[in-house]
Amino acid sequence: MTVKIAIIGGTGVYDPAILKDLRTVEVDTKYGKVAIKVGSYGDKEVAFLARHGEGHTVPPHLINYRANIMALKRLGVRHIIATAAVGSLDLKMEAGHLVVVEDFLDFTKARATTFFDGGEAGVVHTDFTYPYCPRLRQILVQAGEKENLTIHDKAVYVCTEGPRFETPTEIKMYQSFGGHLVGMTSVPEVLLAREAEICYATVAMVTNYGAGISPQPLTHMEVLEAMDANKENIKKLAMKTIELLEVDEDCDCQHALADFGGFTL
Repeated sequence: MTVKIAIIGGTGVYDPAILKDLRTVEVDTKYGKVAIKVGSYGDKEVAFLARHGEGHTVPPHLINYRANIMALKRLGVRHIIATAAVGSLDLKMEAGHLVVVEDFLDFTKARATTFFDGGEAGVVHTDFTYPYCPRLRQILVQAGEKENLTIHDKAVYVCTEGPRFETPTEIKMYQSFGGHLVGMTSVPEVLLAREAEICYATVAMVTNYGAGISPQPLTHMEVLEAMDANKENIKKLAMKTIELLEVDEDCDCQHALADFGGFTL
C-alpha cells in the first residue's frame, strides 16, 4: 500500500472526517509502533495521524516524532500537511486566522531531532534554507484564497518545549527575535520530515495572543474551544489543498539527502 499524502492533526484536529472508507493501519518502526488512519478523498489515498494521540493524551515534549515520521515514510507519504494551534505574537494575526509557516526558531530542549545519531546511522547535516516546502506552502495559500479564508503566507514559528505556556518576558524576547507565532510541536517534526525527504508544510490556527499581549491568562480549554470554533476552516483548507496537489510532482525536498546517498528506511 502506498499513501502519498498525510495530514498530521494537532491540538483540536483529531477527527479525519473528510476521509471516506477509513481504516486503521499499524506501522512498525524501530522507534515504536504508530496507528494511522487511512482513507480516501476523491481519487487520492490520504493518511491521518493524530499528533497527540486520540483524545489528546500525549504532551508535546513526549510525542514520538521519529516514529511518526518514519511510519509515514514507510507508507510511501511524499507530502505532509501539518496542523497546529498557536499563540500569536503579531497583532495582525488574530484568533481564527490561518497562517502558513515560513520559518522557525527552535527553543526546544530535550527532544530527539534527527534520525542520524552517528554510528551505523551516520552523520548528516541537512540544509534548511527553506525549512518548510515552498511548493506545498504555495498550494496551501492558493487553497486558502480559493476558499475565501483569512490566511497569512509568511510567519516565523517559535517552538518551545512545553507543556507549559510562555511567560510575558519570553514572549517579548521571541518578538524581538522576529517570531510571529508560538507553539510546541513544529520542531522536530519539520526537521525529521526533511531528513526523510518528505515535503512538509505547517498551517497554524491562531487561538490566542501570547502572554502579556492578551490581558487574560490562557487556559488549555480556551485553546480547544478556539480550535473547535474554527475547525471547519481547517477542513476546507485541507480538502482544497488535497484537490490541488499533484501527488507525483517532484520537489527538492524529496532529494534533500542526495549528497548522502538519499534517505533509507
